[in-house]
Amino acid sequence: MDILLALYSFGGLLLAALSVPLILRKIPPNRLFGFRIPSTLSNPSLWYQVNAYTGRRFLVVGLGTSLGSIVLYFTSPSSADAYALSCLGLFLALFLWGIISSFLYLKSVQEN
Repeated sequence: MDILLALYSFGGLLLAALSVPLILRKIPPNRLFGFRIPSTLSNPSLWYQVNAYTGRRFLVVGLGTSLGSIVLYFTSPSSADAYALSCLGLFLALFLWGIISSFLYLKSVQEN
């Protein structure tokens, strides 16, 4: 289970670190990194606005995954499978929250 703890906590911290340039609006529109859909790629102003919002969400996803994996490590059953599934479920729930809230934000910005 120690390896799983390292993977989930490091993965969460990596995701959090990758979100910082988006929050700081340092990443120009591109097809490799960021909230890449046709409307954001074609409008730089929208790109920076939506990616800053999404970056903040994924900072929470990354830190939540890291912290959650540590908490689950000390509180979950001793089964490695149960721990892995718990961490995966936590990550997926946070990730879906980040994606859905970002799409809703994009929709609200486009309506205004």
